[in-house]
Amino acid sequence: MKAILLIDHGSRRGEANEMLVDVAALVERLSNGAVLVCPAHMELAEPSIAQGFAECVRRGATEVIAVPYMLSPGRHSTQDIPRMVGEAAQTHAVPFRVTPALGLDEKLAAVVLERANG
Repeated sequence: MKAILLIDHGSRRGEANEMLVDVAALVERLSNGAVLVCPAHMELAEPSIAQGFAECVRRGATEVIAVPYMLSPGRHSTQDIPRMVGEAAQTHAVPFRVTPALGLDEKLAAVVLERANG
């Protein structure tokens, strides 16, 4: 089964970290069980990327797609996250890939316009 490891930066504010958990649950629910979704934080909070990757595997993932959530396409999403996911994957025999950051996406822009107009 395919799994998404949804990664944000992490925050010292609990409510900010809880939002990622809520988004992960929503994405999984919208997939109608076709995809597992596990949240992970790059730093400052748990679950860490290593813990999130392990959770994907524990839940039966045969492939992990790491998605940097709402991060700009800078060093964190292009260097740090791929390195950290690669390190987490070393202890599991599960293939993975890292997608570009979700920060700039036409679908997200459409949602912003929809909310502004609705």
